[in-house]
Amino acid sequence: MTDTTLRRALITGGSGDIGGAICRRLAADGLHVIVQANTNLARAEAVVEAIRAAGGRAEAVAFDVADPDAAQDAVAALLRDGPVQVLVHNAGIHDDAPMAGMSRAQWTRVIDVSLHGFFHVAQPLLLPMARTRWGRIVSVSSIAAVLGNRGQTNYAAAKAALHGASKSLAREMASRGITVNVVAPGVIEGRMAQAAFPPEAVRQLVPAGRAGTPEEVAALVAFLCSDAAGYISGQVIGIDGAMS
Repeated sequence: MTDTTLRRALITGGSGDIGGAICRRLAADGLHVIVQANTNLARAEAVVEAIRAAGGRAEAVAFDVADPDAAQDAVAALLRDGPVQVLVHNAGIHDDAPMAGMSRAQWTRVIDVSLHGFFHVAQPLLLPMARTRWGRIVSVSSIAAVLGNRGQTNYAAAKAALHGASKSLAREMASRGITVNVVAPGVIEGRMAQAAFPPEAVRQLVPAGRAGTPEEVAALVAFLCSDAAGYISGQVIGIDGAMS
């Protein structure tokens, strides 16, 4: 199966800065994009409207990836229209605190969204994807999972777990034409980075001297989701201006 117009892509966390850029890029590449949000369906629908205005195809869905029953129902509904051959797991949350003062709820919720959310969404997609003998799975991690970061033991743990899960899943699915990779962004422009990294801090932290853009992350993800990337699997690829 090589006709990208027949391929559907589900992007979790698709309404944020990076997620929205990924959605727009994949739609521009000819995929039918499913923009997932948790509770803010309006933001997901705004991404869909922008994609449709540019001539692309998209739809919005809202469910909590950390809720196994809600995720199962939502994915089952999507599969009634056929296999989803591209999954970009971008959903993730921060709840930062030094571990010595971190609550159990802070630890658990961050891991629930990034790690358990990956299982809840990816697992039911695998067999339908495998039957087509073509698929692409990309998780969006973080440089925090590679280098660590103060106040983010929960976030770094959740994202680093995706690295091991993806490497293992890549081995399981390779014979079916399915690749599984991770991209690990560093400091990327957007609402989150603006609050945490003033321009002078970015210049000190990032050898490239600037923050990356959501569109640069989206370009990497789009390549990994393309036919051209069929022999790249089980990799964690940094996009961080030489920070790692």
